Amino acid sequence: GPIPLPTEKDIITILRAPHKYKDSREQFEIRTHKRLIDILNPTPKTVDALMRLDLPSGVDIEIKL
Repeated sequence: GPIPLPTEKDIITILRAPHKYKDSREQFEIRTHKRLIDILNPTPKTVDALMRLDLPSGVDIEIKL
Protein backbone atom coordinates (compact mmCIF):
# COMPACT_ATOMS: atom_id res chain seq x y z
CA GLY A 1 0.00 0.00 0.00
CA PRO A 2 0.96 3.67 -0.07
CA ILE A 3 3.78 4.62 2.29
CA PRO A 4 3.15 7.99 3.99
CA LEU A 5 6.12 10.36 3.81
CA PRO A 6 6.65 13.27 6.24
CA THR A 7 4.19 16.15 5.84
CA GLU A 8 5.75 19.46 4.79
CA LYS A 9 4.29 22.44 6.65
CA ASP A 10 4.95 25.99 5.40
CA ILE A 11 3.83 28.72 7.81
CA ILE A 12 3.41 32.25 6.45
CA THR A 13 3.09 35.15 8.92
CA ILE A 14 1.73 38.53 7.80
CA LEU A 15 0.86 41.75 9.60
CA ARG A 16 -2.88 42.36 9.97
CA ALA A 17 -2.53 46.15 9.82
CA PRO A 18 -0.87 47.95 6.91
CA HIS A 19 1.25 50.44 8.90
CA LYS A 20 1.70 49.89 12.65
CA TYR A 21 0.51 47.37 15.26
CA LYS A 22 3.44 45.00 14.79
CA ASP A 23 2.08 42.67 17.50
CA SER A 24 -1.09 41.97 15.51
CA ARG A 25 -0.19 39.20 13.09
CA GLU A 26 -1.98 36.46 11.24
CA GLN A 27 -0.59 33.07 10.30
CA PHE A 28 -1.48 30.81 7.40
CA GLU A 29 -0.14 27.36 6.75
CA ILE A 30 0.13 25.14 3.70
CA ARG A 31 0.44 21.41 4.34
CA THR A 32 1.80 19.09 1.65
CA HIS A 33 1.05 15.41 2.14
CA LYS A 34 3.08 12.88 0.14
CA ARG A 35 2.73 9.15 -0.45
CA LEU A 36 5.17 6.69 -2.00
CA ILE A 37 3.86 3.82 -4.10
CA ASP A 38 6.48 1.33 -5.29
CA ILE A 39 5.35 -0.65 -8.35
CA LEU A 40 7.44 -3.73 -9.00
CA ASN A 41 8.05 -4.71 -12.65
CA PRO A 42 6.01 -1.91 -14.28
CA THR A 43 4.89 -2.49 -17.84
CA PRO A 44 4.59 0.32 -20.41
CA LYS A 45 0.80 -0.08 -20.14
CA THR A 46 0.95 0.54 -16.37
CA VAL A 47 3.10 3.66 -16.77
CA ASP A 48 0.80 4.97 -19.52
CA ALA A 49 -2.28 4.41 -17.31
CA LEU A 50 -0.65 6.36 -14.45
CA MET A 51 0.28 9.23 -16.79
CA ARG A 52 -3.32 9.51 -18.04
CA LEU A 53 -4.96 9.65 -14.59
CA ASP A 54 -7.52 12.45 -14.27
CA LEU A 55 -6.64 14.07 -10.93
CA PRO A 56 -8.48 16.88 -9.14
CA SER A 57 -6.92 20.32 -8.91
CA GLY A 58 -4.18 20.55 -6.30
CA VAL A 59 -3.22 16.87 -6.65
CA ASP A 60 -0.04 16.06 -8.56
CA ILE A 61 1.67 12.84 -9.55
CA GLU A 62 5.38 12.30 -10.17
CA ILE A 63 6.69 9.14 -11.83
CA LYS A 64 10.32 8.07 -11.55
CA LEU A 65 11.54 5.06 -13.49
